[in-house]
Amino acid sequence: MNTYNLRWNLDSLFPGESNSKEFESYVQKTEQFMLQLKDKVEDLSFANEEGDAVLLTGVLDVLQTVTKRIREIGAFVSCLTAQDVNDIKAKEWLAKRSQLGADYSNILTKLDEKLMEVGDQHWEGLLQEDSFSPVSFVLEERRKRAKEKLPADQESLINDLSVDGYHAWGQLYNSIVGKMAISVEGKELSVGQASNKLSSSNRKVRKEAAGKLQEAWEEKSDLFTETLNHLAGFRLQTYKHRGWNNTLKEPLDINRMNKKTLHAMWNAITKYKKYYTKYLSRKADLLGLDKLAIYDVGAPIGGADQKLSYDEGAAFIIEQFGKFSPKMAEFAEMAFDKRWIEAEDRPGKRPGGFCTSFPDSKETRIFMTYSGTPSNVATLAHELGHAYHQHVMNDLPILNQGYAMNVAETASTFAEMIVADAAVKHAENGAEKAVLLEDKVQRSVAFFMNIHARFLFETRFYEERKQGMVPTARLNELMVDAQREAYQEALGEYDPYFWASKLHFHITGVPFYNFPYTFGYLFSLGIYAQSLKEGNEFENKYISLLQDTGKMRVEDLAEKHLGVNLEQQEFWEDAMKVCIKDVEEFLKLTAGTTAE
Repeated sequence: MNTYNLRWNLDSLFPGESNSKEFESYVQKTEQFMLQLKDKVEDLSFANEEGDAVLLTGVLDVLQTVTKRIREIGAFVSCLTAQDVNDIKAKEWLAKRSQLGADYSNILTKLDEKLMEVGDQHWEGLLQEDSFSPVSFVLEERRKRAKEKLPADQESLINDLSVDGYHAWGQLYNSIVGKMAISVEGKELSVGQASNKLSSSNRKVRKEAAGKLQEAWEEKSDLFTETLNHLAGFRLQTYKHRGWNNTLKEPLDINRMNKKTLHAMWNAITKYKKYYTKYLSRKADLLGLDKLAIYDVGAPIGGADQKLSYDEGAAFIIEQFGKFSPKMAEFAEMAFDKRWIEAEDRPGKRPGGFCTSFPDSKETRIFMTYSGTPSNVATLAHELGHAYHQHVMNDLPILNQGYAMNVAETASTFAEMIVADAAVKHAENGAEKAVLLEDKVQRSVAFFMNIHARFLFETRFYEERKQGMVPTARLNELMVDAQREAYQEALGEYDPYFWASKLHFHITGVPFYNFPYTFGYLFSLGIYAQSLKEGNEFENKYISLLQDTGKMRVEDLAEKHLGVNLEQQEFWEDAMKVCIKDVEEFLKLTAGTTAE
């Protein structure tokens, strides 16, 4: 078995990390390219139809260069701030990234204004040109969205003000959380380390960790109430001035999906939740409880904590990827070998996990805290799925690499599913199989109940925020009400401060950072089912689907590659039935079993 380093290597990108001279030079060079792009956009005119294609080609060439470099810078800064929340220099780079992002957005806003000046007939002709047809979807999308926004000078003002008036609230949240210390079992832990204790087999440990975490969130709740209300307020004011009444407009646009698709998905999930309430009831029986508390949902049922070393987890993932896709396994092995993964369990790291892409270097980096639980192995597979998605996109035009979060989550949950399914099949006996099945069902509960609670909370919070600031007590009420509805009253205790503890509510880059996870999970089930039917022949089809994710709406993507209609509830119900098989098998295996 190979031995892998748990700390990632950032020096292969820019040696010296936050003090890297190479990175500083790279940023300066990017600023020069941005000035060049700004000038080209300013000079862009559609008065001469014969010369329009030449001018626009020149703009797109520099735009692709700038876009790659902006994403490269953003990814590196994300890694710096995540690996050490006390890195002062990294925070300086974070501010620089925000400013670059605003400048970049302003240039794009000006470009959009120029694109809107083109007559429809002339525009259609331009998109047929060889230079533009490969990126025609993205260009048409930009032009359409620009028509729904404010004039360019007002959008530029919003971009400039957002650096200190919007994104800063999310950064403040991260800074506060990064400095929090949680005392569990006599040890001072980071939020991420303490959260890992919620999957302990010992209920006393889980209860202590949950209690200490809640105390910590409650202590800082006045600050988090401010961050959440103000970033939401900025968003809502922006929507108001654009004339957008529906708070779901932006997240649906970003995810390139229709409202009808979203409702069809949630309706199908709600219809089949009764199976998951049975599961939660059975799990309570197995743990000797009348009802589960929310901190019991992630508890193992095997009686002892299952642990896999990092090397064991890596080997298992590579082996299982290989049975579906040799190319995917080869990529995962390369990621471990080249130290693209930060997995060390140490204080000072920000909580959570992510995968970020370096499109100029054609590399990725994965961030998480690995403590050896089955959930950690699943998270690692999940993030490697993200990384593989980007890997197969690397040679496409950068404008076609901007795939939405929902299809990004498709690739990650698909990878997670391969590993989880394999673990069940490798079970040596019924008891082990029940434990592994339960781990799979837990993930369904996360997507169908936990994330549904987040969606319900955020939808209702935004409606109330339109009327003014929402106080802490009301945020707690909204959160518990959402959890009760999403879990269908199946739990005995809920988490009123979940709105404060969940980073996703405080992310400014993407609004409603919730339903795309559930979309990706169910959509990936359809892909997984097809891959089982077709075997090795499906590998290239899967890659083709991933490569189309940056240039199609999801409804069109599903129609082209799977032959299904996402706006119809039937597809989502069929996907739910696949999940329910795991629940039914788990209930069958644990029938008559009680806590010892």
